[in-house]
Amino acid sequence: MQHAHSHRLTTVDEVETAVGRPAPMVMRKQIGALDEGCRTVLARCPIAAFGYRDADGTSRTVFVGGAAGFTHVHSPTRISFPLPEPGAPRGPVSLFFLLPGVGEILRVNGSVAARKGAETVVEVAEAYVHCAQAVLRSRLWQPPAPAGPAAGIRGDGPLAGPGVAAFLAAAPFLALSTWDASGGSDTSPRGDRRAAARILDSRTLLIPDRKGNKRADTLRNLLQDDRLSFAALVPGRGGVLHVRGRGSITDDPALLETMALRGVPPHLGLLVDVEHAEVTGSDAVARSRLWSPGAHLESGAVPDLMALAGRHLAANAAEGGGGSPAFLLKALGALPGMPRLLRLVMNRAYRSGLRKEGYEDVEPGADLRPAGVEGTRSPLRDVRVAEVRRETPSAVTLVLEDAGEKPGPFDFRPGQFFTLMADIDGRPVRRAYSASSAPGSSRLEVTVKHIEGGRFSTHVHRGLRAGDRIALRGPSGSFHAGPRVGDDVVLVAAGSGVTPMMSMIRTRLATGPDRGRIALLYSSRSEEEVIFADALARLEKEHPGRLSVTHVLTRRDGRLDADGVRRWVTGLSPARDAHYYVCGPEPLTDTVRDVLGRLRVPDERVHHERYTRGADTGTAVTEPQEMTVEEDGRPVGTVVVEPGQTLLDAGLAAGIAMPHSCTVGNCGDCVVRLRGGEVTQNEPNCLTPRQKADGCVLTCVGRPLSGVTLDIADP
Repeated sequence: MQHAHSHRLTTVDEVETAVGRPAPMVMRKQIGALDEGCRTVLARCPIAAFGYRDADGTSRTVFVGGAAGFTHVHSPTRISFPLPEPGAPRGPVSLFFLLPGVGEILRVNGSVAARKGAETVVEVAEAYVHCAQAVLRSRLWQPPAPAGPAAGIRGDGPLAGPGVAAFLAAAPFLALSTWDASGGSDTSPRGDRRAAARILDSRTLLIPDRKGNKRADTLRNLLQDDRLSFAALVPGRGGVLHVRGRGSITDDPALLETMALRGVPPHLGLLVDVEHAEVTGSDAVARSRLWSPGAHLESGAVPDLMALAGRHLAANAAEGGGGSPAFLLKALGALPGMPRLLRLVMNRAYRSGLRKEGYEDVEPGADLRPAGVEGTRSPLRDVRVAEVRRETPSAVTLVLEDAGEKPGPFDFRPGQFFTLMADIDGRPVRRAYSASSAPGSSRLEVTVKHIEGGRFSTHVHRGLRAGDRIALRGPSGSFHAGPRVGDDVVLVAAGSGVTPMMSMIRTRLATGPDRGRIALLYSSRSEEEVIFADALARLEKEHPGRLSVTHVLTRRDGRLDADGVRRWVTGLSPARDAHYYVCGPEPLTDTVRDVLGRLRVPDERVHHERYTRGADTGTAVTEPQEMTVEEDGRPVGTVVVEPGQTLLDAGLAAGIAMPHSCTVGNCGDCVVRLRGGEVTQNEPNCLTPRQKADGCVLTCVGRPLSGVTLDIADP
């Protein structure tokens, strides 16, 4: 084949002849420690590309993060972040940090200092700002362009794997990692119009190397060590293509001509002999919502990265005895309006340079949509654990408060729940827990009972400490005591089902002495397992005639049965307009509802809650599946659901406004009608038998077994 015999470059002189030598100022923009500007960028950055090698020497490039501030800065020369990927990193590593809507990229190189669980600690060797050309070439922050046709592949090489060719045909941006022979690592952004890498056969890729700042770190590294890896992105998709193999440099005119733009070929090309290629869902990409409306940063949220690069250059010039050039750079940077002028100059330079390469319609201001764009923000709320309070040997209450500088109140209806999300072993885990405090306070209390084998509850009981941060979504759920509930409220709970009841009790008792009676029937295993035992006893004593609590201890009294429930309810003589709330295991809920039905209590005055254990369904298929979204039959959009992704995550990652709330299958807000295809979802969930019969599915816990069509209109 032609590419197998194409000319390869093997020396630095050959590379420099083709690329040129970088200007001295290009090589002086690195700093040896993270300054305040870099730390601000890291605090607002939701995602980064990370290149590393594991203990076996396998090269890997992955995307890490998922939310702003995922990188923890311990000192100017030490950072850490969760890494859920397989293979513990060793030795030299490299990263670049992406800011949604921003073209320039912050790059950080260093080495692995420690590995603590899923957290990787990196000793920083250098940091610098990378120009915006890769982002501009790829139009990364613009609405995705239609993908080109996937290459027809013959053979059984890695590029013939499920979904690989189609992904490459649509991927305009990738992170490419290489290493040198002296302990250095480099992860560079690569972008091109439509596709950043072309398939030559089932085992070979060609990546164009167009004009840049002439540093040529990737090319120099490949002359010393030909092992490489990259991770490719498709705007609007929540998956990543991971590739690793061996690379070489070619200047073969026939190959370069296949990548020409308006008659202008790249000066060099990278030939990749692919050893592994796989499309996978990415938690970091999906959670970052990079292409969702409003994802781009607000103006002033971070320093202009070109101005930051100017400050780095001025500092290095001063330290290097630059004299008048250093003084001039500092003086210019201090002038009012200079960052804005520098931005205009750089955008003009970008536009001119890229047009010379053959790119059309290059408008940096449009591609890097300035911050302040209208749109819906992520509903996740960053909270701090203020206190972990032990309730029983198996239950703790988390006292949560806003992690920001301006704490706000937690507004919800008594009985509603919140979805808590934490990174456990490097992967996000979500679980729903009812609020046990009254609404309106600057602190929220949720009570978590330990479940044997439960990942989240084990993390809460053994890992969470005061000062730790987690994410919060909500409130969610229709199980709540509204303002128009009648005078009498009858509550039946078992185990941790008392937590929403506690919120109802606290709220109603705080509204005044004339609000009516509250009666609680509470089943626990033993006296030591009674959650809120002291608080309930105190409230009952402080509000005689308003609150009565009846305890059933199953180890002493046996299980609560229909006769026991009936005797208790009839003994209360509740008002005719009383409302009844039941929360506990399904057998108890069914028993209480049956008793109340026989007592002729209308269904609209009986409220019940059942919890599922979260979205833990495994990967349903190994190939990406297409999802078409409609609303009342009108097309909304078409996206690709990666292996292991939920329907909701894929839709939100692509910027489609799909209805949702709890994200764990409890609230029903994400119910849609399945118009075509097949979906699997974890059980139990909150769908009713009637909804299932009508073809409804929950997008937050549903995964496609085939191409699917969903209608998101209220079913």
